[in-house]
Amino acid sequence: MASESPALTVAPLDRAAPRSTERVDELDRFLREVERRALRQAEIAVGQRDDALDVVQDAMLAFARAYASRAPAEWPPLFHRVLESRILDFHRRTKVRRRWRVWLGRGPDGEDGADPLAQVPDPAEPGPWQRLADGQSRGALDRALAALPARQREAFLLRVWEGCDVAQTAAAMACSEGSVKTHLSRALGALRTKLEDWR
Repeated sequence: MASESPALTVAPLDRAAPRSTERVDELDRFLREVERRALRQAEIAVGQRDDALDVVQDAMLAFARAYASRAPAEWPPLFHRVLESRILDFHRRTKVRRRWRVWLGRGPDGEDGADPLAQVPDPAEPGPWQRLADGQSRGALDRALAALPARQREAFLLRVWEGCDVAQTAAAMACSEGSVKTHLSRALGALRTKLEDWR
């Protein structure tokens, strides 16, 4: 069974804006419903849990600021579009930072020497037995998803994990419904091949 993910701290909405309490509650409910799946999606895309938490929190805050006034039926594809945008931003920033670190003669972690605090084990980190209990199949799935091209991974996660229909997925991905079907078909084919041993 998967370990519990740390709760995301969603920044409070700007209550100075003229929004009803009911709308704020509805938005809070929506964000709670998508947070766990969004965290998994971000973690697969960026590779590190802490980075994924930052990406999801940033996406939630940006979504709440930009789209809280939209109809709740429009929220799922809009949120996933914001999340994908934040994931792309993360990858761009990481690439730029790596270039600067190399230019400045620093290591990939950006430090000249090792940070002694970074060597202290995290008490919240699950131990080896918990990792073993999670099973190797989850790791295989994560690796297979991470190996997919970004658009295929996005189509798979929105259609299969999120349960969005083709039209919602097309809106979230800003592409045609035919493109969604093509990306999903290719993703499923690649995943079947990579996960053949786990059937």
